[in-house]
Amino acid sequence: QVYLVESGGGLVQSGGALRLSCKTSGIRFSLAHMNWYRQVPGNQREFVARITNNGTTSYAGFVKARFTISRDNTRNTAHLQLNLLEPEDTAVHYCNTSWKGRDVWGRGTQVTVSS
Repeated sequence: QVYLVESGGGLVQSGGALRLSCKTSGIRFSLAHMNWYRQVPGNQREFVARITNNGTTSYAGFVKARFTISRDNTRNTAHLQLNLLEPEDTAVHYCNTSWKGRDVWGRGTQVTVSS
């Protein structure tokens, strides 16, 4: 069984920071490309960031250098550092990967930014 478990969400003030983690099991993490998405209720889930198995990163346009995705292959964990958070960043943040032809999602972690 493949599991992705997100953690690190919470409530912060505008301008604050959070570090999200995605702990994986059931995959060969060093071979997996890892993604972060986010979703506001009533809206579609949107892409935030990606890190490939060789460490190449890419980000959505709204990130504007505020967020950093990283990976720790020794702990089978991906991270998303969120800086300069804005109220518009309030959403459930999900970890995602594709493994053996299947799309796998975690249950998400809530990020709430107050103004």
